[in-house]
Amino acid sequence: MNQSAYYPLFLDLSQSACLVVGGGEVGRRKLASLLDCGVRAVLVLDTAPPDDMLAALLARPGVTFRQRGFDDADLDGRALVFAATGDAAANARIAAACLARGILCNRVDAPRDGSCIVPASARAGALTAALSTGGASPALARLWKGELEAWLRPRAGMAALMGRLRPLVLALHQDTGQNTRLFRSIAHSSLQDALLQGDRRACEDILSQLLPPPLRGRIPELLHELF
Repeated sequence: MNQSAYYPLFLDLSQSACLVVGGGEVGRRKLASLLDCGVRAVLVLDTAPPDDMLAALLARPGVTFRQRGFDDADLDGRALVFAATGDAAANARIAAACLARGILCNRVDAPRDGSCIVPASARAGALTAALSTGGASPALARLWKGELEAWLRPRAGMAALMGRLRPLVLALHQDTGQNTRLFRSIAHSSLQDALLQGDRRACEDILSQLLPPPLRGRIPELLHELF
């Protein structure tokens, strides 16, 4: 696959079932990431009994473990599959079976031979940023993840504020153009700097100037716990 052809996408797996084949270090990491994202159910397969680290993850709600190899029927109802065994032939077979059924598959030993890759993700509050090298160097993407998290952390307050503001603005039933201009004016204002400096008074002044009159009384709510 042309590495520039990947389509970036965030998946909601809260109502989905996934499959992880392989319970080694990489498989454990994939399972942990699914659980952190609130996946509804995960089936984990491995021919070896689980070690202590895997067992801790298997104890989480929604996880089922079977000590056996992969069978095509394991794909039934799966939204996303990780082929993470230590056997290249087994991973290739899993990826091919997923392709035949139109199921997203991440083949960990040869990412470009699967149908999707998993980027390094950095999170801070409501902010999530994904970084990918197109499968060329996942280790490098993970290395840069720390720098990305450091950049996101001080900006999480702005994202939280805008998340609170949006439903309040939409409830005014203004036209789309007005809403767009309001959000842009806030994004381009010095509000971000005031939040980074911990200057509540400046934030209150900026919002008082930019918000429509019906929302100015909601400023304390918008700034709640941001300082």
